[in-house]
Amino acid sequence: MTKKTFIPLVCLLACLTCAGATPVEKHGKLRVEGRNLIDSKGNPTRLQGINLGWHCLWPRFYNKSTVKALAEDWNATVVRAAIGLDLENLSFEKKPQESYALLDSIVQGAVGQGIYVIVDFHSHANNLALAREFFKTTSAKYGKLPNVIYEIWNEPTEVAWSEIKDYAKEIVPVIRANAPDAVILVPTPRWDQDVDAAANDPLTEMSNIMYSLHYYAATHQDYFRDKARYALEKGLPIFISESAAMTHTGDGVIDPASFDKWHKLADDYNLSWIVWSISDKDETCSMLRPEAPSEGTLWQPEHIKPWGWMVRGALAKKAD
Repeated sequence: MTKKTFIPLVCLLACLTCAGATPVEKHGKLRVEGRNLIDSKGNPTRLQGINLGWHCLWPRFYNKSTVKALAEDWNATVVRAAIGLDLENLSFEKKPQESYALLDSIVQGAVGQGIYVIVDFHSHANNLALAREFFKTTSAKYGKLPNVIYEIWNEPTEVAWSEIKDYAKEIVPVIRANAPDAVILVPTPRWDQDVDAAANDPLTEMSNIMYSLHYYAATHQDYFRDKARYALEKGLPIFISESAAMTHTGDGVIDPASFDKWHKLADDYNLSWIVWSISDKDETCSMLRPEAPSEGTLWQPEHIKPWGWMVRGALAKKAD
């Protein structure tokens, strides 16, 4: 006869509560220590999730139903809302109130699902004045939420690291006025690729700062992974806030071998990563077909393109 093991009821309830907890319930407010993202219990953690495409190009997917599907069906623990500039009529500088409303749908959806959300100022150009206005407004609205991360500039192009540092020194205090402890993502030069430049001259006077790294695996291979390792070994806290498996254009063939190498690097250094994107453009990196409904909870298998299925598999593999 086997010996019975009795588990105290309080321990059993605690285990069940933990098992059913959302990512935010489990990890709480995040902070940065050394090169690591740390949860409210002091444990190193990381996030894995999905980018929504530019809000001004795919506003139809900016709704709570999309967030619900990504959290519940795709196992995303974070979503990134790309509030775009310098493009179509719904671009932030042209229609700010409509842009804020679309962003709010994603933030409130993330709150409802208990996942994290990145408020991304998705501009390639140095739009300092607009960024100041944007982050003053968003941090005032969301500064008390434990699940909001701010990304202050998406993919500066051929911009010197010194210019990016000056920009950060202007924008970070704007956010800190309303969200003193939030994690903030600072960009790196050349489309968020030159993390080595930031590692050689980091923003040492600022806390709870991480540095954005973006890659497209078919283009960015061993040379770029070596740059990332160099920065990480120097102690730079890196957050992969945009990534994919095809070429840097977002199109072309998928390179699963290079993508796997990037994920091996992320595993080795406990890096958070987010992939691009929820959109329905005729390109490899768009995860949905044009006939996909706007509401994510209505998506059927036939609405999801091969890249979307690959991402779902990667997220399922990393799910707790």
